[in-house]
Amino acid sequence: MPVTSREVHLVARPSGEPEPADFSLVETEVGDPGAGEVLVRNSWISVDPYMRGRMNDAKSYVPPYRLGEAMDGGAVGTVVASGSDDVPVGATVLHSAGWREYALLPAGAARVVDPGLAPVENYLNVLGMIGLTAYAGLVEVAPVKEGDVVFVSGAAGAVGSIAGQIARKLGASRVVGSAGGPEKRRRVVEQFGFDAAIDYREGDLEGQLAEAAPDGIDVYFDNVGGAHLRAAIAAMRDHGRIALCGAISQYNATEPVPGPDNLFLAVGKRLNLRGFIVGDHAHLAAEYARLAAGWIADGELRTEETVVDGIDNAVRAFLDMMRGANTGKMLVRLAD
Repeated sequence: MPVTSREVHLVARPSGEPEPADFSLVETEVGDPGAGEVLVRNSWISVDPYMRGRMNDAKSYVPPYRLGEAMDGGAVGTVVASGSDDVPVGATVLHSAGWREYALLPAGAARVVDPGLAPVENYLNVLGMIGLTAYAGLVEVAPVKEGDVVFVSGAAGAVGSIAGQIARKLGASRVVGSAGGPEKRRRVVEQFGFDAAIDYREGDLEGQLAEAAPDGIDVYFDNVGGAHLRAAIAAMRDHGRIALCGAISQYNATEPVPGPDNLFLAVGKRLNLRGFIVGDHAHLAAEYARLAAGWIADGELRTEETVVDGIDNAVRAFLDMMRGANTGKMLVRLAD
């Protein structure tokens, strides 16, 4: 029998910062799975900064969301009906049909995961795309070498908090993070193990970074862009590496945003600035999963989630995340 499900639709393309009116919560019926399909009751869904770009009608590395249709994104849930022997009823699966309570999927689009390895929500965090992004950025894009000084922006967020810890695992001698506000700054150091943290809300990023890393930095993991990227370029030592992961400070801009005005320093310092998409580094997934599982089991990789309950609060969770209200990964819990 069909099940009733609620899902979030994008109904207007945001101009600048998205507003609740740009979204609609819609009730729909989801049918039984056919051959080779599964019906999943979502228990957790992910909201992520990259989703803001998909709300624009613009060409990018992922297609834009369609108006009047359910959005999608990372989700984990339980198979409640199955037309596939490979994905049985009761299996816990990771998939990309989030922003809804129930998802009808091709069985091949649902990856069975082990709920005994870690809490299932970790597959949307440290054991999933988030953790792999941090790992790939510091292993292949801007490789950390023994003794490097590493700077991470968005250090209290999902990717940044993990990136700082991985940098240490890879041999960094000093890890500096940037976060917004004294409480996040404290947690970056005390909870996530950074050596120092700066508060971007206090201004003078270059001065704060020079104090936290007086001898300069070798690697910068950029989640923010803008003034953070400018400060990092100024602090870079010769042959430094920059992983351009995100630029959340610019995602709501309505006009073109100027680039750093000190980019000429990249020439004399022989810097490497490289943008990347985690999907290009899927070959690292098995290696990373093995390492991360061990680090978590040993208590050497700490994570945190900011949890909002209910599909009716998913939009608020997204908007709060974009404003920096979360520490660690922002997740929406739909069911136990």
